[in-house]
Amino acid sequence: MSNTKAVYLTESGLNDLKKELDYLKLEKRPEVINALKDARALGDLSENAEYDAARNEQAVVESKIKELEAMIENAVVITDVDTDKVGIGSSVTIKYMEDNETDVYTIVGSKEADPFANKISNESPIAKAILGKTKGDVVSVDSPNGKYTVEIVEIS
Repeated sequence: MSNTKAVYLTESGLNDLKKELDYLKLEKRPEVINALKDARALGDLSENAEYDAARNEQAVVESKIKELEAMIENAVVITDVDTDKVGIGSSVTIKYMEDNETDVYTIVGSKEADPFANKISNESPIAKAILGKTKGDVVSVDSPNGKYTVEIVEIS
């Protein structure tokens, strides 16, 4: 495999990928194969929309299976989170210096990022700025909307 980039995941994130892979292999793939058989039975394949749709769906499913297998193969499970400095897996309370507001973020690998659940990617501007820093550090964040400053209040 040419893409050997590490995929950082929590234990639950890895389990979710494995569940999705099992679903695709054990349920979705057989469904698509049956749809192909049914469409093939309808006759002329050159003008068979059902057959074309089933082939397209098969390509999507097989592509997703390959993607998940590669992610699982390159998974680095985040364990033993260091609470002395910010790292992947850390929950970090930060204070925005401009308005004194605080937020708590968990830093996760990009595949698990969910901004609505305050899970931010280790590749995001704010995570890049605070990774490796310690409680009390004040750092400048380069974001697409301009620079801003945050203080690391707590690491857990």
